[in-house]
Amino acid sequence: MQYFHRQVQLWGEETQELLQTKKIAIVGSGGLGSSLAFALGASGIGEIHMIDFDEVSLHNIHRQIAFKVGDEGKNKAILNAKLIEQRCPYTKAIAHECDFKTWSEKDIEVDLIIDATDNLPTRGDINSYAKSINMPWLYGSVEAFHGQVCFIEESSFSDAFKIVQKTPAGIAAPIVMHIASLQANLALRYLAGLSVKKDMLYYLFFNEEGEMNTQKFNLPKAE
Repeated sequence: MQYFHRQVQLWGEETQELLQTKKIAIVGSGGLGSSLAFALGASGIGEIHMIDFDEVSLHNIHRQIAFKVGDEGKNKAILNAKLIEQRCPYTKAIAHECDFKTWSEKDIEVDLIIDATDNLPTRGDINSYAKSINMPWLYGSVEAFHGQVCFIEESSFSDAFKIVQKTPAGIAAPIVMHIASLQANLALRYLAGLSVKKDMLYYLFFNEEGEMNTQKFNLPKAE
């Protein structure tokens, strides 16, 4: 409890002990996944599954905070899992060197799935899998100076978004951490048994004058 002292001050020992019983899966171990690993990996969640088949490239490192120069060619999930356990010995981190579909076939039970991918088709797969097992999941995306987050429970990503192949535009590193932070806050509240607004899409962006804006949209229930 000394390690988690400031969190225990926030919600007490009972809630902190509850977190130790929780398991999550983070799909993608790059930009969003690295920041989520930092934010949630030291929060006392009992088990974190990091999923990614990809290896570190030099152009990843500026926005994927788990990696450093010299990590090129190493699997992203393995590096993130190692970092989580180095920072917090009370969290078990498991790396899966595979894509989401392969992981989903392992039938691993978790309490929440967090999207940290960079493509719409995989998010569609996450949505389908989550619906099939009646599990909520957290959507997050970033591009340029904007991003989106939604805690999906009764709504459906596939109904709300057109699933297409799309090449991402450029991206600024801080917005990645900003969106991951919002995802992590929602995840931690949910796992700690605190109130979370479900099926609300948050769209955050900087306009041409550099003003930060947030818009909210209620997603319809799944058909």
